[in-house]
Amino acid sequence: MTGDRAGDYRILHEAALRDYLAGLPDLKALLGGDPASWAITEVGDGNLNLVFIVKGARSGIAVKQALPYVRLVGESWPLPLSRAHYEFLALSRQAERAPGLVPALLHHNEKLALTVMELHEPHIIMRKGLVAGTRYPRFTDDITTFMARTLFFTSDLALSAAEKKEGIAAFAGNHALCKITEDLIFTDPYRIAEQNRWTSPYLDGLAADLRDDLELHVAISRLKLKFMASPEALLHGDLHTGSIMVTDSQTRVIDPEFAFYGPMGFDVGAVLANLLMAYFASAGHERAPGERAAFEAWVLEAVEKVWTGFAGKFLDLWRAGAAGDAYPASLFPGEKGAARLEAERQAYMQRLFTDAVGFAAAKIIRRIFGLAHNIDFELIEDPRQRATTEARAVRLARAMMVETAAFRTITDVTGAARKLRDWVPERTG
Repeated sequence: MTGDRAGDYRILHEAALRDYLAGLPDLKALLGGDPASWAITEVGDGNLNLVFIVKGARSGIAVKQALPYVRLVGESWPLPLSRAHYEFLALSRQAERAPGLVPALLHHNEKLALTVMELHEPHIIMRKGLVAGTRYPRFTDDITTFMARTLFFTSDLALSAAEKKEGIAAFAGNHALCKITEDLIFTDPYRIAEQNRWTSPYLDGLAADLRDDLELHVAISRLKLKFMASPEALLHGDLHTGSIMVTDSQTRVIDPEFAFYGPMGFDVGAVLANLLMAYFASAGHERAPGERAAFEAWVLEAVEKVWTGFAGKFLDLWRAGAAGDAYPASLFPGEKGAARLEAERQAYMQRLFTDAVGFAAAKIIRRIFGLAHNIDFELIEDPRQRATTEARAVRLARAMMVETAAFRTITDVTGAARKLRDWVPERTG
């Protein structure tokens, strides 16, 4: 892997990117052929960055460059280029803890806010596959391994206090990206905000209800405080199905530019939320009643396996001999000590589950009433039908956030989702 800090920032469009890559011997050799013949395609469909696929005679690469503003909005919303550094750092650390589940890093230029990674083909963005009704047999095993290992090994359970604090310090400067989360997920959907949008007029009444729902405001404020004040582990920070690339046999987690030290339930909840949204949106994509029943059953099974798989792997790592400063083994000697520690592990995971349920709810609501939406819902052409599927998801999300005690197990969540699958809200018809 090569690195470069030289030069001033400039946006590299096709010609400039071609010249830049041609000047890097390792990458030029990797691509192969005459640089003039390289195929360069801009494929970035996200909210923040430029993403290029570059293909030469020998192989291909992916190139990501941060823009100095939010791409979705434009130059009126500036954003620090340093997020590319934090993404590079996060990918490096994730590769150490969960090898084979993130893209290999080939080059990074901090000044240009540019990172070159291996190109994954025929992988697709998972969200697109879910919209099409595709099932991915490797996904739950891979994503639970990724979360268990990246979260456990950056927590106080695995690290000394000094190591953990050094990790927090390394990502503390990524506060601009955290601010986006704090506003767009935990604040704006519950108040009048210029950038909010929803399926109007069908969800106008539900949007007003959110703004008036003080119990929901208390619940989301508690989650926001936990997000800001609980640096439990290094998070991906934006772990949705648009940040996961898949095939039937492989999973790769990408785009951790929102990485920071926060509550573990935030990452876990993000995965659960996106699967639940895929479940509710599925009805809007079927061409005949029941056509996607097998897919929907798989999605709910995946929701359950994400939690149970993650919890099982996390506990296995803890039981295998945690070396961190939390829960020192010397305080739990003998059989009685081991039994008491195991009971505490179970209580710890129950608290983490409760956090994940709440954060999942917050993620669902923001994707329906906030700035950035999911194609799961957005590609439903009939706005009334789209609003109906969205209202079902919001009904579940409000219960998950305000009535959290009713969700003691992951099957409580999937059972509630299943009951709402065909519910028709009065306001959307």
